[in-house]
Amino acid sequence: MMQIRPILAALRRHKAATILIVLQIALTLAVVSNALFIVQTRIVHLSRPTGVDEAHLFVIKNEWVGKLDAAQVDAQMRADLATLRNLPGVRDAFASEAYPLGGGWGWLESIKWQPDKPRHQLAVIYFADEHALATFGITLIAGRNFHADEIGRIGLYDTASPAVVIITRDLAQKLFPGGSALGRTVYLTGGPTTVIGIVDRLQGPYAGSTTRSIDDDQILVPAYLDDPSHSDYLVRAQSGQFEAVMRAAPKALLALNRSRVINPDGGMIALTQARVQSYAGDRGVAIMMGVVCLMLLLATAGGIVGLSSFWVSQRRRQIGVRRALGATRRDILRYFQTENFLIVGGGIAVGVLLGVAANLTLMTYWELPRMPLTVLLLGAVLLWLLGQLAVLGPARRAAAVPPVEATRSL
Repeated sequence: MMQIRPILAALRRHKAATILIVLQIALTLAVVSNALFIVQTRIVHLSRPTGVDEAHLFVIKNEWVGKLDAAQVDAQMRADLATLRNLPGVRDAFASEAYPLGGGWGWLESIKWQPDKPRHQLAVIYFADEHALATFGITLIAGRNFHADEIGRIGLYDTASPAVVIITRDLAQKLFPGGSALGRTVYLTGGPTTVIGIVDRLQGPYAGSTTRSIDDDQILVPAYLDDPSHSDYLVRAQSGQFEAVMRAAPKALLALNRSRVINPDGGMIALTQARVQSYAGDRGVAIMMGVVCLMLLLATAGGIVGLSSFWVSQRRRQIGVRRALGATRRDILRYFQTENFLIVGGGIAVGVLLGVAANLTLMTYWELPRMPLTVLLLGAVLLWLLGQLAVLGPARRAAAVPPVEATRSL
């Protein structure tokens, strides 16, 4: 059985080198564990479902030409929607200023469940009509859809609240934890409104890390937005008809009224493409963090190899004496592996503390959840395995030292 005490005595004679490699391992564990945790959160974030039928949805970004008043915008929008819904291969369509993962135009709204209390919840508004749920491909888990006579008009600077709204399940649970939001009165900026329906999931237009806490908190408001500059349409195609519908839709709108601009490069976007664009930053961060982790692990492995090789060259006579006294090659190999295990263990002990401190700092300055201790445990196991692999070459060279080395300096 290998004795630990001789190993510790040998390490005390090489304090500076031992401390340096311990600190390197500690820093590697702290950085790699937090970096891998960030990669994990990014992958989970960019893989999360929007709740809608992404594969069959696309957006037409329609810009009006000329000065249109609110009534003209409303009339043209309704005509456009009727044209789109009657196209072959179209399941449904509606107008909205925003779409999942689209960014930019989502209206933030402060919603309260008690009018005289300061406590509120932020959410994102989608303007919708009775066709919105079918277009998104989402279903109600409670309540009912909008009726056609409930769809109103709203200007860019109007603040009046609608009589009814549909909200997501995530928002409902935040507003009324442990209770039902259906039929309850909530208070928007413009006043009270009644929740008539709840959908399971609908992601908002923002995908950035600064809005993750409200990603699934959406309010569907029954209204057309009278924006004199543009009207965006969401169109859901039937299965197998997506490409054909995406080609036909802008042509049909231009045939109806040419006083508009639909840029083929930026005015048409599939939701699958919006997902790629929206999460490009998350993928970039994940790749960068992965490269950083790989470089740190390689640097740590190189440090272990270099230090172990140096110690083997310095201890050749000592190893020869042990071989002359009956130590086998396996004993020498086990000695260096145990020594490395202890050094890595010391680095891991310090690295766990540094890793927790780094995670708490990231939680303070960045919207990052608490890192599970299992991530640090996996990092520790990875470093132990890496240490054993790194020391294997120098340890085998040490085991190959012949007993005659004990007499060469005599």
